[in-house]
Amino acid sequence: MQRWRGFDAIPRGWGRSVVTIGVFDGVHRGHQATIGHAVKRAKDLGVQSVVVTFDPHPSEVVRPGSHPAMLTEPARKAELIEALGVDVLCVVPFTPDFSRLPAEEFVHDILVEHLHAAVVVVGENFRFGHRAAGDVALLERLGRTFGFGVEGGPLVAADGTVFSSTYIRSCVDAGDVTAAAAALGRAHRLAGVVIRGDQRGRQLGFPTANLLCHRYAAIPADGVYAGWLVRDAARAGADGRTMLPAAVSVGTNPTFSGPDRRVEAYVLDFEGDLYGERLALDFVAHLREQRRYPSVEPLIEQMNEDVAQARRLLV
Repeated sequence: MQRWRGFDAIPRGWGRSVVTIGVFDGVHRGHQATIGHAVKRAKDLGVQSVVVTFDPHPSEVVRPGSHPAMLTEPARKAELIEALGVDVLCVVPFTPDFSRLPAEEFVHDILVEHLHAAVVVVGENFRFGHRAAGDVALLERLGRTFGFGVEGGPLVAADGTVFSSTYIRSCVDAGDVTAAAAALGRAHRLAGVVIRGDQRGRQLGFPTANLLCHRYAAIPADGVYAGWLVRDAARAGADGRTMLPAAVSVGTNPTFSGPDRRVEAYVLDFEGDLYGERLALDFVAHLREQRRYPSVEPLIEQMNEDVAQARRLLV
């Protein structure tokens, strides 16, 4: 997959293409359907498929301080999009000037002049241009003027729930990682670098990897979870495993009146040093809420049960 940063990266002599546009945070099942349709149409027409997305998130530019929780970091989003068979990922720097581009100019400058769109594939709720004034009906009218087709489809839903990034964020925020996974089509993933904590887990017999995450990362609600610790293939152990079962704690360690919210993973049956390593956690199931215990002994007893429950679910 080619990766472009802005439209200046488009190679000279670029031909026709099938284009789909969106933030695509999470690359969830709805996004997968839209992107997959664009890929299929491009193959049918014998042209390139192009996914246009934005960085930073448009909300942060239009309303500073409103950046939503991020389901997928840019690198992860690119990996997921590439896995769908896309030919080109074009990341457009979303600036204040770009945000003020009228809908008609957005279509002419981007879809027609730069990308030479033959077909534009969008969801039925697609909006574009300054103040999101453009909709699918306007896009279709402009397509007839400029000579490109517009193809959309219904939103993907199950049991009356439409899969959207907003919905998935609400699931993650509530700790319902099972519902989030159903909408994503895979487990919700949190990535970061392992940093040194206060070593309390090691003292209790449960050494943990303390994950420093992106400041906008969508971190699940406080609680204990079963999940998979995902390592880079280059870091795999002698057995070659890159996914290791883990019991994950999210919260402030209320028994010890911790001041900071942390994400800590106890990796089952693992011996080694993870400090400084960049890795990820895939959240599989919520096990329990965070609780304050009167002393260390009942906490250790509960931690043993957490690990046993995680083992039953994962191993």
